Amino acid sequence: MMSQDKEFTGKVALITGAGSGIGKAAALLLARQGARVAALGRTDDELQETVQQIQQEGGEAMAVLADISKPDEMEKAYANVQRQFGGLHIVFANAGINGVWAPIEELEPDEWDKTMNINLRGTFLTLKYAIPLLKENGGSVIITASVNGTRIFSNTGATAYSTTKAGQVAFTKMAALELAKHRIRVNVICPGAIETNIDENTQKRDLESAKEPVEFPEGVIPLTDGKPGTSEQVAELVAFLASDRASHITGTPIWIDGAESLLMG
Repeated sequence: MMSQDKEFTGKVALITGAGSGIGKAAALLLARQGARVAALGRTDDELQETVQQIQQEGGEAMAVLADISKPDEMEKAYANVQRQFGGLHIVFANAGINGVWAPIEELEPDEWDKTMNINLRGTFLTLKYAIPLLKENGGSVIITASVNGTRIFSNTGATAYSTTKAGQVAFTKMAALELAKHRIRVNVICPGAIETNIDENTQKRDLESAKEPVEFPEGVIPLTDGKPGTSEQVAELVAFLASDRASHITGTPIWIDGAESLLMG
């Protein structure tokens, strides 16, 4: 059954990467708290599972099949959300890839470009086409960056990925100031190790030759003795930043990593 605490009743939330992991957990939580959810992604069967689970719990949701790196698809996606739900209040720009991790001299230009296009261009397009709708009522945008590129720089080979994550933090701050007059808040979260499927999509190549030797015999997450966080914990942070409880917070990066980045940075 849906939660009695429905602080997002009357609100519409679009979530990218909503078919799994953090995106799915956020979609379910926001729906339980009353939001109508547009679940956006590239894998239709995963999106349908998210939508069906929300509907089974008594919520409202729609699947939006789109590639965040393609302008025409994102523009069409927002038009579909406007047509079906009549507005937009919350955007969780969460979709991204780890891409190829390799020494810089071995990283191919097209591998670099793919990571840039999805993670950084995709974030730009997700916000760009949301702005006209968000201007109508104000709203909250949350972007998923990472501890990599913001506090941690010792993950050898993650150069392209880390560059996109650092870029998302700068983008957030620029957007937050530009959009403040429209009552649109923009914040960025930086998760550490979280139990998701993104690592399954990481292609690591010839890293041992470039890696600096560092060992953490007791694990790298001090708060939990090495145990990674959960998607649900990150979803709770997203829900807070999307809510009126965070009404005076904008342009702010928040790390959610159990102190991992303080140890490894």
